[in-house]
Amino acid sequence: MYLVQILLPLTASADRRRLHQFDKIKRELTAKFGGMTFYRSAPAEGLWQETDDVEEDLVVTAEIMAAELERDWWAQYRKRLEQDLAQKEIVVRSFKIERL
Repeated sequence: MYLVQILLPLTASADRRRLHQFDKIKRELTAKFGGMTFYRSAPAEGLWQETDDVEEDLVVTAEIMAAELERDWWAQYRKRLEQDLAQKEIVVRSFKIERL
């Protein structure tokens, strides 16, 4: 069993277009995997440095549990999210888990 997390950028204004995109993501992942969890009530603060300036982003997390890790599907989905959300990179990470 795998836990897949997607770190999604939340714009400062959280405009309607972005919230609509999040609703679409939730529907797609629920339809494919039978459920998902979306943490958006307390966005995390992301910081990174590429040049002399430190960039900042607010991040929400989508989590999906999947029996198998479909690497090709996730790579294509990540690329689509990057394009749809106009992001240089979206982090999609997985963890092997054991249900207790």
